[in-house]
Amino acid sequence: MEHIVTVQDAVTAFADFMEPTNAELDAIEREMPVILADVDLLDAHITTLDRTPTELDNRRIRRARRRALAARVALLNLAAGASVPGGAA
Repeated sequence: MEHIVTVQDAVTAFADFMEPTNAELDAIEREMPVILADVDLLDAHITTLDRTPTELDNRRIRRARRRALAARVALLNLAAGASVPGGAA
C-alpha cells in the first residue's frame, strides 16, 4: 500500500511556525566559530585528497586542527562559565 501525502502536509511543511526560535538562532551564533573552524579543517583535508600532501599541506592541516580544537575549548569554557552561578569557576 502506498501512502499519499496530502496537499495540507506539503503546505504546512514550510509554514512560518516552523522557523527556528531565537534561542536556536543564538545557539547557532555561539557555535559559529566552531563550525567555521571545522569547515577550514575539512577544506585543508579536501585539498589533499587527490595528491600526496606536501609539507605546506601538513602545516595547513595542523594549523586548522589547532584552530578547531581551540574553538571547541572556547565554546566549552563559555558554556561552563555561563552555567556556574556566582561567577565561581
